Amino acid sequence: MIFALKGTMALGRAIADDLQIALSEHEERDFEGGEHKARPLVSVRGKDVFIVHSLNGSPEDSVNDKLCKLLFFAATCREHGASRVSAVVPYLAYSRKDRQTKSRDPVTTRYVAQLFEAAGIDVVVTLDVHNLAAFQNAFRCATVHLDARKLYSRIISKRAGSERVVILSPDAGGIKRAQLLKEDYEYLSGNEAQLAVMEKRRSGGVVSGHLFAGDVKGANVFIVDDIIGTGGTMLRAAEACRQRNAYAVYALATHALFDRGCEAVLAHPAINKTIVTDSASPFHIPDDVLRNCVEVIGSTPLFSEAVLRLHAGASPFTLSNDEA
Repeated sequence: MIFALKGTMALGRAIADDLQIALSEHEERDFEGGEHKARPLVSVRGKDVFIVHSLNGSPEDSVNDKLCKLLFFAATCREHGASRVSAVVPYLAYSRKDRQTKSRDPVTTRYVAQLFEAAGIDVVVTLDVHNLAAFQNAFRCATVHLDARKLYSRIISKRAGSERVVILSPDAGGIKRAQLLKEDYEYLSGNEAQLAVMEKRRSGGVVSGHLFAGDVKGANVFIVDDIIGTGGTMLRAAEACRQRNAYAVYALATHALFDRGCEAVLAHPAINKTIVTDSASPFHIPDDVLRNCVEVIGSTPLFSEAVLRLHAGASPFTLSNDEA
């Protein structure tokens, strides 16, 4: 059984359609004062339940609203006899705060994991978390991590053709992500790619660092990151590439949170196109900006294959993007 909560209905319906089943019916009600109720409208007793809900904030619901709705609905399914409850969470909120960087810092990733487990969630399926090791270590329940690099490899091959390609990480922490994308692109296309990296330090909301390693002159540069919020990190890297005479610059980001002020970055001439998945849709930017500056690629095949494998009994610990 697949349920999709409000805010992720389009992706949930696409996953169900891909699996050739109907979304299971449920009810969601909001009350004055901010409280809410959600319940399945069909029996879940003895069923393998998958709940699709992405935890990106929106004008309608905050991240915390969405998190509570997911937890409460999962707990409801567990209470009413579901044999297994899997949370399919394309964007997992709070995954960026996975370690203590200042005195008395929280480790919010671990706290979210504890909430999932307390609600009776058996499996968490997500896409491109900020730090894979921190994600896997935070959860005691089963986890399935998918990544978008195979989707991006096809896009890079289409955009660049036989021309020179550079995969750039906009900060040192993303080098492994860029390396894996480079390897996947080379395997898919048969063409060689190069790596580049830019220094970035963030403290108190201020970003600094100007070291740049890599030769981007005359190349099609693809800046890869897991999240795009305001877009400032992408723009810094794109402008640095333009200063070094890159031929074209594309921004790749799995989770398009599109925070306030991002429109100017998306439309900036330093970036040819911003390419994102639908993990955090619907997007809350003007239609003309979305149409002219952003390319959206569907993540449905990744999630439908993961759901199918899990339901068929494939081990969630061995399920990988290579198998999916």
